[in-house]
Amino acid sequence: MIPSIEMCFHLMDKYQMLENIKAHSIEVTKVAHLIASGLHNAGLDISLKKTLAGAMLHDIGKTSSLNSTENHAEIGKEICLQNHLDEIADIVNEHIILKDYNINDNYSEKEIVYYSDKRVNHDKIVPLEERLNYILERYGRNQERLRKLIKKNFELCKKVEEKLFNKLDFSCKSLSYLVKSADIKLI
Repeated sequence: MIPSIEMCFHLMDKYQMLENIKAHSIEVTKVAHLIASGLHNAGLDISLKKTLAGAMLHDIGKTSSLNSTENHAEIGKEICLQNHLDEIADIVNEHIILKDYNINDNYSEKEIVYYSDKRVNHDKIVPLEERLNYILERYGRNQERLRKLIKKNFELCKKVEEKLFNKLDFSCKSLSYLVKSADIKLI
């Protein structure tokens, strides 16, 4: 099942999503909405409903992971499966790192949410480099192996960005302006 936006908000409350994480998720959803709509309008087989639900719930496991070493993407996948949201479970699970990903495969909701998450720092749309620097500072301190993995993940994200914007009629640099000017309402 693909949840409605209203059901996503209900699940955010049910799993006690912190307000700052909720604000981040809403902004990621707005970015994903703009990209998914653009790709759909370009004739690609992209489900707007699936993309929006995946974006809304991509961090559903984050609050419960804050005081543990558990991976919030895996927790989120389990929450989705427990709530019979099988169609978005993999999107939630792969929003941090795309697994078994081939850049030449068809366009997918999974890569849209993955990319959109990388463009939002807290609740502000930023360039990939700014988000990378934040992630390195926040999670990669004094851990060279982890820093290398984070940088490698962002190298892939740059390739995903190039792929997505190859089909869109707007640039990645205009994303922040377009999301603001579109005034996308989720509720």
